[in-house]
Amino acid sequence: KEGTLAEMFDRVLDKEFSDKEDPQEGAFSSFNSSVADQQAVLETVARVTHDKQKKNETQDQKNGTSKPFQIHDVFNLDPDNGAEELPTLIDKKDNVFVMSNSRSGHMVLQQDLRLISDLVVVIVSAAVGGILFACMGQPVITGYLLAGSIIGPGGLCIVSELVQVQTVAEFGVVFLLFALGLEFSSSKLRVVKGVAVFGGLIQILLFMCLCGFAAMIFGANISEGVFVGAFLSMSSTAVVLKFLMERNSVSLLYGQITVGTLILQDCAVGILFALLPVLGGESGMIQGALSIIRGLIVLSAFILLTAFTARSLLPRGMKSLMRLSTMTNELYQLAAVAFCLFVAWTSDKLGLSFELGAFTAGVMVSTTDFSEHTLHQVEPIRNLFTALFLASIGMLINVSFLWTHIDILVASLVLVLVSKLFVISVVVKAFGYNTRTALMVGISLAQVGEFAFVLLSRAWNLHLLQKKLYLLLLGTTALSLVTTPLFFRIVPVILKIGTIMKWFPEST
Repeated sequence: KEGTLAEMFDRVLDKEFSDKEDPQEGAFSSFNSSVADQQAVLETVARVTHDKQKKNETQDQKNGTSKPFQIHDVFNLDPDNGAEELPTLIDKKDNVFVMSNSRSGHMVLQQDLRLISDLVVVIVSAAVGGILFACMGQPVITGYLLAGSIIGPGGLCIVSELVQVQTVAEFGVVFLLFALGLEFSSSKLRVVKGVAVFGGLIQILLFMCLCGFAAMIFGANISEGVFVGAFLSMSSTAVVLKFLMERNSVSLLYGQITVGTLILQDCAVGILFALLPVLGGESGMIQGALSIIRGLIVLSAFILLTAFTARSLLPRGMKSLMRLSTMTNELYQLAAVAFCLFVAWTSDKLGLSFELGAFTAGVMVSTTDFSEHTLHQVEPIRNLFTALFLASIGMLINVSFLWTHIDILVASLVLVLVSKLFVISVVVKAFGYNTRTALMVGISLAQVGEFAFVLLSRAWNLHLLQKKLYLLLLGTTALSLVTTPLFFRIVPVILKIGTIMKWFPEST
């Protein structure tokens, strides 16, 4: 609406984010919009072939000049360098299939050299970034994120195909939550379950209501405001848990509240996904409500089934496995990983989150006498895949985009951090906790989580957001993840100042 604050903000964003699409992408955007409007389903499978260009036919050699050196050429799997490019098939879900020996039809063993090369680059760069930041006395998480942003499409473009790398890297969150479940203390979390469960739900609802109300006042679309509230309520599970584990703060009171809230947010992701089509106008309110109720029923049944298995079957199975693995310890490690992935896969098939299943698997093992031994076996795998996951998240960060719009993104980031810190601290304080604990929880959850990328992508596909708002939220989330480890560094300073000024009592 003209003359509203929303229209003024829209004009400001027009200067930062252009609505003009790339001419080469215009046809695809128009095509996708037509498909979405007609609610059509595409069953197209694309076949990708690689034409070999003879060296004596290149323009550079015709002119007698050599091609300038580029860093990503070192990692380019060119057929002339010994790697044979095979035809591939890509389906509508972005699954890539390699056609092995398509002429004869016989199955032969093939290797995905591109995936191997990308994984090597990501792991080596994450190790280098972590070592450099550790030498500077900075959090290694920042090194992982920046290393990923440098090698990704927004940096040197050494790794340009992100689908397979990020799929493998998702195991980092799975094993991280599995390890968290192994360290799970039901007695400690039972003390904070009120603020973790009900307080976490209140935080999500508060953000949705506040942003929706602000959108209504400013003259913007209320559905956009509600989505922005749900988007901002998500915090970074991987980054926060990594920080808490490095500082040995998981067992502290604020750590328990933070962990419980993060688990609640992971559970709420599925409900938020069911809510998005309602906000986007793709389904009615009744259908959306039925989807949410169905999700809650499935979640309850899943929890009851896992509780029964943990009490009746799992202890005897773990004892038998310990006897079998006395001489071959790798058998126990393999069985623990397999159990984690199976429960996570089952949770995903039931429509719940993969991450919720991984945490549940860890909690199931924590009820037995073998939780410490299992944690010792899984820790090396967890550390490797966590670094890989954080580096893959960094690859989504476009450094040049952040630098171009740094002014508006920093302003947006400050607004998000302050608002989340205030709301979360007030909610925790309302449950009877002291100011120190409330402030620590607010600082820990003040960032925007990496799973917000998934919500943002889904909302964009449903045409729930304008392009300017989409780019603003995307850049704010990326900048939030980069600065979160640095934001955590000011926690001791805030605590010291607060103690001196007698804002809250000294820690015991």
